[in-house]
Amino acid sequence: MNEKQKKGLILAAVIFVVVGVISVVTNTISSKVSSSEGNASGSGLNSFMEEVYGGNSAVLADMPVGKDFIAVVPIEGTIQASPETTSMFETTVGYDHDMLMEYVDKLMKNDSNKGMILRMDTPGGTVYEADELYLKIKEYKEKTGRPIWVYMESYCCSGGVYIASVADEQYANRITTTGSIGVIMSTYDMSGLYEKLGIKEVNIVSAKNKDMGSAGKPMTKEQLAIYQSVVDEYYQRFVEIVAEGRNMTVDEVKKLADGRIYTATQAVENGLIDGIKTSEEFDAYVKEKSGVSNFYEPNTSGNYFASLFGSIAETKEKSEAEVLVDLMNNLGSGVPMYYAEPIGE
Repeated sequence: MNEKQKKGLILAAVIFVVVGVISVVTNTISSKVSSSEGNASGSGLNSFMEEVYGGNSAVLADMPVGKDFIAVVPIEGTIQASPETTSMFETTVGYDHDMLMEYVDKLMKNDSNKGMILRMDTPGGTVYEADELYLKIKEYKEKTGRPIWVYMESYCCSGGVYIASVADEQYANRITTTGSIGVIMSTYDMSGLYEKLGIKEVNIVSAKNKDMGSAGKPMTKEQLAIYQSVVDEYYQRFVEIVAEGRNMTVDEVKKLADGRIYTATQAVENGLIDGIKTSEEFDAYVKEKSGVSNFYEPNTSGNYFASLFGSIAETKEKSEAEVLVDLMNNLGSGVPMYYAEPIGE
């Protein structure tokens, strides 16, 4: 057999293997898609894509076992629910609530974990998710007895302060913005605009307050009072949590909790944090205090396909409907928030 024939056989073998692999993948995808027929959400396909790129389990797969480590928990961006669907073509940028909840669960079961750092860079977010993560980390603290430290980066406001209150010690960078202890619910009265456009909102309701907060109608005094009662209840809980975490009285916290922000220096002076450190100084402090030099943080940069197709999706021009949806989301959803919107955003 000459050299040319050998190369031909090798090429044929490679083609055979590639075709075989493609055939298997195609059949598997077909099977998964078929199983999702009749389901508008395509959960069968999404489930398959989850298997392909691994989801949260893959993100946390490299967590150390058998070697002591301090877990870094990144709380970055707006605290909110994770996207409802996950596929090979989607990625979660910034805060990923589901991943963090699973991360803390896994840490509780990992005897090699010796403590936790909450690395905060957030304006806060929704009341529900902030409280859920706070309770999950509190469960970790109570079940394991392991220490928890907080390091605040560019900002840690509102819901970030809420979550940080579970920690044993809190530190910030010297240019950190923190505080904004309080609750906000936003909605808009667009009835004047509707009138100019000749639009009249008509709601068929079971009772007079069923459509309260609707953008097409002004709120009544009673409805404003109802919303205020919700805000007041969540505010009281927020103040109590900060008071417990910082060993302060509720009255002491309320004097600070009028929604204003604080610099790191002001936060130290008011007892909201324990000190100011650079990131390097903080890491060195934790290593010295814990006696553990190994830090672990999950890789949350996302998978290749999600990044690729996510970038393509971002370049697509939005339809008029999508622009309107974005507008309404920005105007206010009426959801209670522990949130401080950064200036310039």
